Amino acid sequence: MSNHIIVAIDGYSSCGKSTLAKALAKELNFIYVDSGAMYRAVALYFLRNHTDLNNHEDVVDALQNIHLNFHSRDYQTHIILNDEEVSYEIRQMPVSENVSSVSAIHEVRREMVRQQQRMGRSKNIVMDGRDIGTAVFPDAPVKFFMTADPIVRAERRYKELLPQNPEITLEEVFENLAHRDYQDTTRAESPLVRAEDAIILDNTDLTPDEQLMFALSKVEPLLNTI
Repeated sequence: MSNHIIVAIDGYSSCGKSTLAKALAKELNFIYVDSGAMYRAVALYFLRNHTDLNNHEDVVDALQNIHLNFHSRDYQTHIILNDEEVSYEIRQMPVSENVSSVSAIHEVRREMVRQQQRMGRSKNIVMDGRDIGTAVFPDAPVKFFMTADPIVRAERRYKELLPQNPEITLEEVFENLAHRDYQDTTRAESPLVRAEDAIILDNTDLTPDEQLMFALSKVEPLLNTI
């Protein structure tokens, strides 16, 4: 019997998964694991090193040189790629445009799942991603599947990107999200699907505080079991 709790949060891009996960982890004093940042860091490494995604040996060799760690500061998670913090770089458009293709690769997902499961063996954690409740922790005691109106999602992402990317357009962001949704839901390797026992959280019309209160109401009853 496990003596710790894993909260699995899956859902579409720019649905506020990380916002909710960070807030839950802070409120519950759990560890936040940003699985999406892990795939983004891999994509960044592949881009920097011109890894051929269609070359199996090239991908496997590259993965052997990727070492990921998380550093938490003020409840913010910072990802370290081979001793370099890349929290800013992984959020830029070149990575966003490639991360779905990278995360669809079997060898990449197998390695990331291995690392994620290691993190969840002995700690209370909140982890967000695309397949946390289906592939990484199918036995997680509480799972959320987040969604929101596509236009609202694009507007949120656009506002995040605009300060560092003044030339970007809302149309570009919308098209990028639509493309990622298609890739995420149709890929052969661990596609984005809602786990049968996942609680749907549509936050189109919710504030961050409102979605946090909703999630806490589902998680807090489990705290007496640890």
